[in-house]
Amino acid sequence: MAARRNRLAERRIALGYSQEGLAEAVGVATSTIVRWEAGRATPQPYMRPKIARLLKATPEELDSLLVSSPEPIVQPPVLLADGDPDDMLRRDVLALIAATGALIALPGTAAAAEPVGGARPRSADAATVLWQAYRLADHKRDVEPLVRQQIARLAESLARPLSGSERLRLCSQGADLYQLAGEIAFDANRYEVAAQCYTLAASAAKEAGAMDMWACALTRHAFTYLYDRRPAGAVPLLEAALRIAEQGDPQLSTRYWVASVQAEAYAGVGDADECLRALDQADQVGNLSGEFQNGGWLRFDGSRLYEQRGVCHLALGHADAAERYLSVAVHQGLSARRQGAVLAGLAELGARHRDVDRVVHYSGAALDLADRTGSGYIVRKLDSLRGPLAPLMADPRVSNLTDQITYRGAAS
Repeated sequence: MAARRNRLAERRIALGYSQEGLAEAVGVATSTIVRWEAGRATPQPYMRPKIARLLKATPEELDSLLVSSPEPIVQPPVLLADGDPDDMLRRDVLALIAATGALIALPGTAAAAEPVGGARPRSADAATVLWQAYRLADHKRDVEPLVRQQIARLAESLARPLSGSERLRLCSQGADLYQLAGEIAFDANRYEVAAQCYTLAASAAKEAGAMDMWACALTRHAFTYLYDRRPAGAVPLLEAALRIAEQGDPQLSTRYWVASVQAEAYAGVGDADECLRALDQADQVGNLSGEFQNGGWLRFDGSRLYEQRGVCHLALGHADAAERYLSVAVHQGLSARRQGAVLAGLAELGARHRDVDRVVHYSGAALDLADRTGSGYIVRKLDSLRGPLAPLMADPRVSNLTDQITYRGAAS
């Protein structure tokens, strides 16, 4: 995957050029500027003096502007650290993950007796409160300090002698907490640290013998591949997750959630038959009754299937079906993150139909949502519109829109 030339785009914007305006000044197509800034093409040597003059740069400065910047997904993750991100040390966060993982993996030393006394909250209670706080928070990062505090306490508890039942309880707590930690990182586009959290969550759930929680951790890990636009990497993880879920509680919706995510992976690799089969399997969640999801690490109840069907059909190139499902999903009261994904999908459909009014309407709504929630995930979804928008760059509204997405991407 090409890395973006963020500094080139920033210099252009600072000098007041839209992508269309710079293209006209240089004498190239707008799509050429898009490719230069996306890192998919490089200006020919004979063009560089003119570009340097327009961007008020020396030849050496232009060379530095043309150096690709890392994609947001590989920025040093700062999940679960307090204070200003610029002052945080990545190794502190990773050390906490590594320490907890090592304590979970090591054989436990049995205590002489069950622990008595103490006012520690039950793990399920603490995790439930944190998941609720996460769902209600406008800015998901607000929950980070609380999650970090709980993980630090978990590591302390794992380091002392434990009875068998206490160890299983703490492993289950670790699986729960690290799934939530991964969600926070995922929302901020820090897929590297999210993947590490999900991997540890899966290991802890396996140790605890919690099959459904284990399957959910693997499914969340698969999402990091889907939204890094590498769906082939998600397929084997989801196949393993489904096998594990089939050994779990048949009254829970785990296997149906796995199937719904499998559908997105199959759509991403272009396998329409497997995609539709998985969607039909996910739809069977409607046959369950009672408490089939817990509101924490398992929240699938089938209400998102319109959105997921729309996303799948969009990936498969079935524009009419995608529009039918996404048009329903946008009014379903989804979470901010899911709503942003639906709006981005509708904007992409507008781009495919060359309907600029529609593109601007839905993209603008998604940008407003990203601003209100601070969600890097929504910005990432909007960034995927650059390709579909390239043929429309002659319209100044589209050019302005891509500039706004660039700004948000740099901030996130």
